Amino acid sequence: MAGIYDYSVPAVDGSEVKLSDYQGKVMLIVNTATGCGFTPHYKPLEEMYEKYHDKGLEIIDIPCNQFAGQTPGTDEEIHEFCTLKYNTQFPQMKKSDINGENALPVYGYLKSQKGFEGFGKGPTALMMSAMLKKNDKNYKENPDIKWNFTKFVVDREGNVVARFEPTADMKKVEECVASLI
Repeated sequence: MAGIYDYSVPAVDGSEVKLSDYQGKVMLIVNTATGCGFTPHYKPLEEMYEKYHDKGLEIIDIPCNQFAGQTPGTDEEIHEFCTLKYNTQFPQMKKSDINGENALPVYGYLKSQKGFEGFGKGPTALMMSAMLKKNDKNYKENPDIKWNFTKFVVDREGNVVARFEPTADMKKVEECVASLI
């Protein structure tokens, strides 16, 4: 079976970024959006990047417009928004699909390693569950990405060790990353 290092993701310039280039690093792979209620996650993501990048963290930012059209801009507009509003320094990839027939192959692998385990507790989790039930009453039974800012953490050996839904506390995401650094 293929591993994470057998995949690549498209860069904004059309080239392919091989995930094997990140062998020995901790990767946080996240599908992002510029017009989402979770867009402020860019701030703690950038803080993590600044804190841990020199120690081996790479953030793979994959903008995606599959969730309520919340990433309508071009790759250049998305990059400009993120750098101006959140001062992001980690690289952004080309806007791509992460579910469905045009999904990036790496997302099939990530979802096979860590399926959907729920949104947790609290008002945001309840809101997300109610919203998804309207469109797919069986949403809990498939591993598809449910919304923007779903995060996968990959350890230095290439193992997908965690999946965090957008409702997860960013402090928990950082704790996971820090434990692998």
